[in-house]
Amino acid sequence: MEKRTFQPISRRTFLRGAGVTMALPWLESAPVWGDNLPKHNASEPPVRFACFFSGNGFHSREWWAKGEGANMELGKVLEPLHPYREKMLFLQGLYNAEALIGGIHSCQTGNLLTGAHLAPDGEIRSGVSCDQVLAQRLKGQTKLPSLVLGTEQSIAAIHKNYSMIYSSHISWSSATTPVPLELYPALAFDRLFRDEVGKSDKSVLDAVREDAASYKSRVSSADKQRLEEYLTSVREVEQQIERAGKAGRLQGWRPTLTRPDMPRPADGIPQDIDQHMRLMCDILVLAFRTDTTRVATLKLNNDHSSLRFPNLGVDYMIHHLLSHTDGADWLKVNQFFTKQIAYIAGKMDSVQEGERTLLDNSMMLFCSSMMTGSHNNDQLPVIMVGRGGGKIKTGRVLNYLGKPNRKMCSLYLSLLDKAGASLSSFGDSKERLADI
Repeated sequence: MEKRTFQPISRRTFLRGAGVTMALPWLESAPVWGDNLPKHNASEPPVRFACFFSGNGFHSREWWAKGEGANMELGKVLEPLHPYREKMLFLQGLYNAEALIGGIHSCQTGNLLTGAHLAPDGEIRSGVSCDQVLAQRLKGQTKLPSLVLGTEQSIAAIHKNYSMIYSSHISWSSATTPVPLELYPALAFDRLFRDEVGKSDKSVLDAVREDAASYKSRVSSADKQRLEEYLTSVREVEQQIERAGKAGRLQGWRPTLTRPDMPRPADGIPQDIDQHMRLMCDILVLAFRTDTTRVATLKLNNDHSSLRFPNLGVDYMIHHLLSHTDGADWLKVNQFFTKQIAYIAGKMDSVQEGERTLLDNSMMLFCSSMMTGSHNNDQLPVIMVGRGGGKIKTGRVLNYLGKPNRKMCSLYLSLLDKAGASLSSFGDSKERLADI
């Protein structure tokens, strides 16, 4: 009788089902090694990541910070974040080398979270963005791998030989596929909470039954017995957990919300930009509080944006043209965007998760594709709010100008580490950013 052989698996093997990923025990006929999933202590709140983007840069004289901790001083653009200065990092001098290759707006935005080379001549090719790398590593741990929100429609045009799709998207699931922006608050809300069968409505074993049956046919007789014993033990534990849950005896970290604490938004896109942005901010916070996702981006507007701001009394000029004025009204618009970040920070800092707050357990990145409306991007405006689960020392100004490593992708490598998804390289970097 011919001896049956089994190919070793190059990464740890899992049984998978709808919303369920279950590790297998050791099996003699399928040796495994490595584990490329992030490790997380179930009793500790998870680390969340969010990126907020504002196009066309900021006021040339009012984007600055100096000092440390409670003594940190902020330029007028960042003044709304003054209450959270001790939980903030001001990062100066970071840049994307590939964004300097030529072209403006599109070429400066399309690789903001990827660091990849952008294809010209109307072709669309960037790279996988850091938020989507993290989303893939966390897949199966939450209902949604990520939430990608926006307030302005994508632009279908060519500008300076580059597709304006680059200007419209910062989140990319593949080199050629930007993640679609959800512009409608009601539909974003539905993504969080409407589901035919929630993952907790079904036994873990029921969810992976088909995958388990397929796997049994590929292992030895002894391993079939091991697998049956393992699945039986999982069922027993599952039943014990169910009984403990009914008795209210479960311990460990759990989301601070199990259902929405806001009504479903009305259908359509709100006419007023301030209402639209505020709803998107509320939905993002709700997604983190309910642990529906741990990864989100909110594109406050496009680069080369056409938004107007009647709520600020600035309705005579679109955002892009206003960015070239660098005047008082431009500062008003800058502060309006920063107020959205401050609003989210305030809501998250009011949510206690054990010894820390939701803000302490998060990393919120706020940036643009250029420093000012003059298209200069040899250094980018970048701040971070939140302490990454206590792993980031905040209340500091970090200046990387003149240092050998000032790549944005080095920052992303550091942040992925904090979220438990370490990589050897990302984009154009193989080195972590110092002091993060």
